[in-house]
Amino acid sequence: MTSELENIDILRARLGVGYKEAKEALEAAGGDVIQALVNLEDKGRNMGERFQACGQEMVGQFKSLLHSGQDYRIKLKKGEETVMEVPASVGALGLIGALASSELAILGALGTMTAMAHKYTLEFERRNREPIGEPFTVDREGQ
Repeated sequence: MTSELENIDILRARLGVGYKEAKEALEAAGGDVIQALVNLEDKGRNMGERFQACGQEMVGQFKSLLHSGQDYRIKLKKGEETVMEVPASVGALGLIGALASSELAILGALGTMTAMAHKYTLEFERRNREPIGEPFTVDREGQ
């Protein structure tokens, strides 16, 4: 005859659950190890399906964000001349990359200081429309 601890160890070994979850499942199944295994598997399957659905929803939202970001452009200008133009979604990915990597953050800071020194402007524009708001000027005097 197996002890409660041995039954809990069986549940833990087969499904990788913790002591507390294994004990609760065993108690809910009235001490029946097989029923506890079935219940834990069903619970894990339901949780896995929820994670999968949540992940698919997040991917869908990310794709939508990237797609809508293509309607907006970020322009780096010096005077009236456009020096660089990128979709806003690429700019957002660059910002995320800079937050994740110290090397990219340093490059971003150096680029910002260079832009300040040469009085560049940032302009946000919706494709086939007028610029959004006033251009954002980067200068060293803060004007």
